[in-house]
Amino acid sequence: MSHNHAHWAERKERGSFWLMKLTALGVRVLGRRVLSPVLYAIVLYFFLFGRRARHAAWEYQRNLADWAARAELQPTTWRVFRQFMAFADALLDKLDVWNGKLGLDQIEIDDPAGLRNQLRGTRGQLLVGAHLGNLEVCRALAELGERVTMNVLVHTRHAERFNRLLGQAGASHLRLIQVSELDPAIMLQLSQRLDRGEWLAIAGDRIPLHGGRTVTVDFLGRPAAFAQGPWLLAGLLKCPANLMFCLKHEGRYRVTLEPFATEVSWRRNERDQVLAHWAGRYAERLGEYAVGAPLQWFNFYPFWNTQHD
Repeated sequence: MSHNHAHWAERKERGSFWLMKLTALGVRVLGRRVLSPVLYAIVLYFFLFGRRARHAAWEYQRNLADWAARAELQPTTWRVFRQFMAFADALLDKLDVWNGKLGLDQIEIDDPAGLRNQLRGTRGQLLVGAHLGNLEVCRALAELGERVTMNVLVHTRHAERFNRLLGQAGASHLRLIQVSELDPAIMLQLSQRLDRGEWLAIAGDRIPLHGGRTVTVDFLGRPAAFAQGPWLLAGLLKCPANLMFCLKHEGRYRVTLEPFATEVSWRRNERDQVLAHWAGRYAERLGEYAVGAPLQWFNFYPFWNTQHD
C-alpha cells in the first residue's frame, strides 16, 4: 500500500462513526426536512472539491455506458452531480431506517425464488450485496419484518461502536462483525451463528482493509479487483450464497433477493479457480443491476485502480 494513498476503508472509517452519530442526532432533533438542505450542502461541497471522487464517478459512468452500449449513460457534469445527490438521498434514507421511519409497507420485495420464506430455516445463509443502492434497508427486512438476526460483515475497526449506535436506534436484530481477517475464531463464530438460524450479509464489491485475498475479473469491460471473501466464506461454511440488492425506483425501494450459488466447493488445487469463477459471475450480475440503477453506484474511489487503494 502506498504511503501517499490510504486504503478506502482507512479513509472512510476515520470520519464515518462520528458522521453517523452526528447525523443520527441531527435527524432526531431537527427532522429530515430541516437536515436535508444541510446534508445536500455537504455533498455539494464534496462534489466541488472532491476531484478524486468526481473522477471515479465519471470513470464508472463511462465504463457502464460503454459496456451496456447505452449512449444516454455516458457521463456529463450534470450526471456525475446527480450521482452525488443520489448518495445524499441514500444517506437520508439510512437515517429513516435507523429511526424506524422506513417500514416494510414502504419496501417492495422482489423474491421470485421464495428466499424470504427460508429466513426462518434451521440454518442461516449468506447474502451478498454491493454498494449499489442502499444496503441499510436490509435492516427493515431483518428488524421490522422477519425478526431474523442479520450479521453484517464489515472491514471497519469500529464495528462495536456502530453496534452501540444501532442498539440506541433500536436495532436489536442487526449486528456488525469485523472480518478484516478470516481467522479460525471468526470462522467458528460465524458457523455457530449460522447454526442458530442467523444470516450473514456481506458486500462483494469492496476489497479487505489489509489486502486480503482478491481476484482480478472483468467488470464493465475492464479488469478490477474483487474480494474472494464472500465465496470463500460460502465454501468454508458450507452455506448457499444469495444476492441481495436494495435499489430505489420512482421514490420506492425494491429489495431483490436472488439465489446465486447453492454450493461453493472445490477439489484440491482448484480453490483459486473456483473463487475466481464466482467472483466473475458476481461482477457480471452486478453490472447488469447497475444498468437498471446507474446513478446509485456509491463507490467514490478509483475502482479500476486498486494498486493505490
